[in-house]
Amino acid sequence: MSGAASADHAVAMDRMYRLTRHVYDLTRKPYLLGRDRMIDALGVPPGGSVLEMGCGTGRNLVKVGECYPGARLHGFDISTEMLKTAERNVRSAGAQVQLTRGDATVFDPSPAFGRARFDRVYFSYTLSMVPDWRAALRHGLALTAEDGVFAVVDFGFCEGLGALPRALLHGWLKLFHVSPRAELEAEMAALARANGQRLRFERPFGGYAQIGLIG
Repeated sequence: MSGAASADHAVAMDRMYRLTRHVYDLTRKPYLLGRDRMIDALGVPPGGSVLEMGCGTGRNLVKVGECYPGARLHGFDISTEMLKTAERNVRSAGAQVQLTRGDATVFDPSPAFGRARFDRVYFSYTLSMVPDWRAALRHGLALTAEDGVFAVVDFGFCEGLGALPRALLHGWLKLFHVSPRAELEAEMAALARANGQRLRFERPFGGYAQIGLIG
């Protein structure tokens, strides 16, 4: 993503979340399905480093800390408004989390976090909002340690639920500039092959969500 495009995206995200960040977790809990399922599958090793790309309110990082005590937690988001809420949430939970601002397509973690790669890296309902999501996907895998795990959870295509639920869901998501990625599995499979790694992919909840793990 170019510098101008990145700046425009940041402005759009700040505009969207300036007010809604205050009720985001409460209102999203019923339909951001599969987040905890993905976290359980991460299998963070003792003392392992974790990076969330597009950390939003920090909810997931707090959950990761609860599931894997001693994990070193890091997150970034392109929205400074969301980071305000993330900082408040991790502080309220007593979690030890390092946070900073960044663009998922080009983020360099070394200045802020003092490391270039992480044992576990993941996107949670983020790629469907990133314009150049393929670049973000590639970059996320590049930030994952050689023996680490890279994971994604996002909206699916409701294969087991039927055309009407899919049309209603995707029509509603479009109002918030959210575009489920039909090519997610194919893109992750290609990345896994190129790196000599294995992809585990599932579509739980009747295909409402899609979860992929490379490693």
